[in-house]
Amino acid sequence: MSTYVFCNQCGHRNPPESTFCSSCGSPLDSLDDRTINLTRIDPLQDAPGPDDDLVVPVGDLPVETGVLIVRAGEQAGDRFALDNAVTKLGRHPDSEISLDDITVSRRHVEIERTPDGYVASDAGSLNGTYVNQERIDKMLLRHGDELQVGKFRLVFFERSDG
Repeated sequence: MSTYVFCNQCGHRNPPESTFCSSCGSPLDSLDDRTINLTRIDPLQDAPGPDDDLVVPVGDLPVETGVLIVRAGEQAGDRFALDNAVTKLGRHPDSEISLDDITVSRRHVEIERTPDGYVASDAGSLNGTYVNQERIDKMLLRHGDELQVGKFRLVFFERSDG
């Protein structure tokens, strides 16, 4: 499995051998003690600023377990480890990840841990499930993918170093 290098300035996914971001030109670091800044998205604000950034220390993420970090919505900054074989997201009280908003279906999406990685599958939601702004039925998640469930935007992280 190839590892991508993500830009701390714009979040763009770059090939592992990159030293500069192909999107914004910022220098890339490949140190294990780096952090990733996610800009909160709030449609009620005119423009996000540095006070809206969520700082994610990569070293604090669990090894060999996927994590979803809420980037937008009332729960922005919340982290959810994907340590079950199947993790259900939705408004239903039995969901492992409960996202309480009318834009989220009761049973919206399931994320299954497979030998190939984490697979997100729409569970017949009304508003659909999106990965990197494209509607999906089923998709293998990669490190840095943005999963949109209703108005919530969650970023998928998978740390495979030891």
